[in-house]
Amino acid sequence: MKLQSSVFLGALCGVLFSLPSHAQQRFDFESVQMATKFRLSLHAENRETAEKAAEDAFAHVAALTAVFSDYEPYSELSRLNATKPNVPFKASPELVEIITRSLEISQLTDGAFDITCGHLTRLWRSMKNRKQLPPPERLAAAKAAMDWQAVKVDAQASTITLTKPGMLLDLGGIAKGYAADAVLKLLRDKRHLPRALVIAGGDIAIGDPPPGKEGWEVKLRSSADIETTVLLKNAAVSTSGDLYQAITIDGTRYAHIISPITGLGLTKTVSCSVIVPDCTTSDALATAMVVLGQEKGGEIAKKIPGITLKWGD
Repeated sequence: MKLQSSVFLGALCGVLFSLPSHAQQRFDFESVQMATKFRLSLHAENRETAEKAAEDAFAHVAALTAVFSDYEPYSELSRLNATKPNVPFKASPELVEIITRSLEISQLTDGAFDITCGHLTRLWRSMKNRKQLPPPERLAAAKAAMDWQAVKVDAQASTITLTKPGMLLDLGGIAKGYAADAVLKLLRDKRHLPRALVIAGGDIAIGDPPPGKEGWEVKLRSSADIETTVLLKNAAVSTSGDLYQAITIDGTRYAHIISPITGLGLTKTVSCSVIVPDCTTSDALATAMVVLGQEKGGEIAKKIPGITLKWGD
């Protein structure tokens, strides 16, 4: 595994991170994981302690990738997707946990977040690379295979059952946030390094503040030229939108975020940053809020204690 130690400052998926003014015993690392850069900042007594913690952290993300990836044919998720309908699949605690939380957010958002979109995401990836819209019959078949309510979890038995034929799960909208949370927990519980921050693409998990600071400064970019600075500790923030990942097909601009309703990339220009206590939730909700739009998303947010939404367009 390639492990790089560096000081970083810049934009990534609509989120900017600012270094604190004093970085005493602060160490920064990055590693390519889950098809994005994971960036880790932590405060430790010395470099050796920091490097060992970072190696542990990135190894843990790699292990989670082997569970959650829909690209790797032998990942645990791929094996679940290959299971016949109505046959319980014995799952790891991590897969049970992330799918349970996914279904809770699907219910909360009326299906705006839906991990059963696997056929849609594969179809959209393929057609987007060709700069073509999917054929109507293939699009209809991919949409028909979706149904988050057809995923059944038995936490006590540690099983997951897909009750609808042809379903394909995709955890891309929640896995990076879950991994960021897991890294923060590992640093706190195993390495006793609570003063840390983890960036996974557009998702940030934030631990205790740096020494002498009230929090970590995080800049949220809501448009090409507008950004807002927030001070956060023991929280998470995720930003979703089409600022950097969009494609124009037949004169229409499509975002990389797929609408479960149309089965196509969103055509409205909107972004949303979600601040909540954990990154698993912020990751999934940021996608859902962009799909729902400001009015409906704002109504759903009223049901969620401690949430802050920052919209952009």
